Amino acid sequence: MKIVVGSRGSKLALTQTNWVIDEIKQRYPQIQFEVKIISTKGDRIQHIALDKIGDKGLFVKEIEEQLISGDIDMAVHSMKDMSTEMPDELKFSYVPKREDYRDVLILNKKYNSIDDLPMNAKIGTGSKRRKYQLLQYRDDLNIVPIRGNVETRINKIETENLHGVVLASAGIKRLNIQEKLDYNIFYLNEDIMLPSPAQGILALEIRKDREDLEEILKSIEDKNSSIQAVAERAFLKGVNGGCHVPIGAICNINKDNIELIGLLGKEDGSKIIRKSLSGKIEDAEKIGHELAEIVLKEIN
Repeated sequence: MKIVVGSRGSKLALTQTNWVIDEIKQRYPQIQFEVKIISTKGDRIQHIALDKIGDKGLFVKEIEEQLISGDIDMAVHSMKDMSTEMPDELKFSYVPKREDYRDVLILNKKYNSIDDLPMNAKIGTGSKRRKYQLLQYRDDLNIVPIRGNVETRINKIETENLHGVVLASAGIKRLNIQEKLDYNIFYLNEDIMLPSPAQGILALEIRKDREDLEEILKSIEDKNSSIQAVAERAFLKGVNGGCHVPIGAICNINKDNIELIGLLGKEDGSKIIRKSLSGKIEDAEKIGHELAEIVLKEIN
């Protein structure tokens, strides 16, 4: 059997795709794989802020078209890039183990943490979620919009004379570049910054009629990551979120219970609401929707 896997062409996307393939190969060594690189609109338009060129799905649409047509068998995406609306023919399969969900500050060597930074320090990020949470913690910071892949954004510390940039920890860890960076790494815990819903989780997307693949992908499922994805994405769907407003969520699991923390802000950051809701694991989706209702009531 041969499985053709669709992926974006960035180093991180290919690393993630190959990680999934390796996980499957450990359990099904006889399966052959081919990786097909597909360019998306988000990859082609690098100079415009994400919230100016459209909504979620910028890095996904072209890949989904090839899934529907059968040119590829499955696709590996960062789940945080995925819209909560999906084409009828497609579905997410089982969820593999989540990488570190936190955001991370990559800092000029002179500084060790967010508290070390001088007044009005320049920090690069293209995300409103990151921007307004940073400003809530330190309102003197000067947030500079940046875009590009992981390496490009890190290089901007030099080229744009920044004190640091914010990235997803998952990207740094999957690329395995923590040790190689000539910068200091400061992890932003959830009290400072809530991650994007499902940050660090990979989405394995297939056609609904591919039961043969479901059987194979079940072998790499991680139950806790799956519960987190359900709760956090239910919150995302409930607040009807795209790239235009700050949205964050993390689901913490303790035995049979979960605590979901969610954040929603106005587009200009003038108001940010952060709330949490706890309940049973089996109610993960319901808790996500209920928390969304709570924050929506407060923000309007």
